[in-house]
Amino acid sequence: MKFISWNIDSLNAALVSDSARALLSRDVINTIIEHKADVIAIQETKLSSQGPTKKHKEILENMFPDYEIVWNSSVEPARKGYAGTMFLYRNDLAPSVTYPVIGAPDTMDAEGRILTLEFEDFYLTQVYTPNAGDGLKRLDDRQTWDIKYADYLESLDKEKPVIAAGDYNVAHKEIDLAHPDNNHNSAGFTDEERQGFTNLLARGFTDSFRLVHGDVTGAYTWWAQRVRTSKINNSGWRIDYWLVSDRIADKVIKSEMIDSGPRQDHTPILLEIDM
Repeated sequence: MKFISWNIDSLNAALVSDSARALLSRDVINTIIEHKADVIAIQETKLSSQGPTKKHKEILENMFPDYEIVWNSSVEPARKGYAGTMFLYRNDLAPSVTYPVIGAPDTMDAEGRILTLEFEDFYLTQVYTPNAGDGLKRLDDRQTWDIKYADYLESLDKEKPVIAAGDYNVAHKEIDLAHPDNNHNSAGFTDEERQGFTNLLARGFTDSFRLVHGDVTGAYTWWAQRVRTSKINNSGWRIDYWLVSDRIADKVIKSEMIDSGPRQDHTPILLEIDM
């Protein structure tokens, strides 16, 4: 089976805007379409609490005519038009859908950050992990989230194997970002966040990219938009992952980034696995 995950940074902008960035986003969508994935996971949809509008649905149905669409959006008391996740899955598949609540702090459980599909032989779940924020003001809550999320994945893994994707907002090791020495106090590369990811893997999960590619360097999934030359110079971070239960790690065939051309921010990531 083939799966793709992508932090789109606003589904609305990608679908209906005419900005230069939106046109680049649609180019990425067209690239994703060409891969003919079984399931596509999308993070940071930034939709209203009602989910995609009628226009959004029409556009998506035209782009992905053979897919069903499910979503989890931010609802009160969380911020409007914030975070959010979505799955598109082939319409000959019939997973059950859950909208997990993990006991996360503050409004995190209301932000639409996790969405899970249950298939006969495995779970497929995606996450948009909270950022520790400017000045690390949300780091304490982020640490609590990491524990609660690890508990959740482990609970799934006790029932059947898990495939987990998303924007984890952490570069796990120094080889996962271009400039580790300058970022030890930056959100996404603090000792606390990196340890949280280490603890997650220790619960019985494998980072599929490192499994396939070993300690290769210069492989990133995100380049800062605020730095115009970040992608040209490949000054990036690897913060998006496909994780799999350890017991199905030997089934991984491919785990790689999909080229998103000149568009900065996140690039899609692909997992091919024999399920």
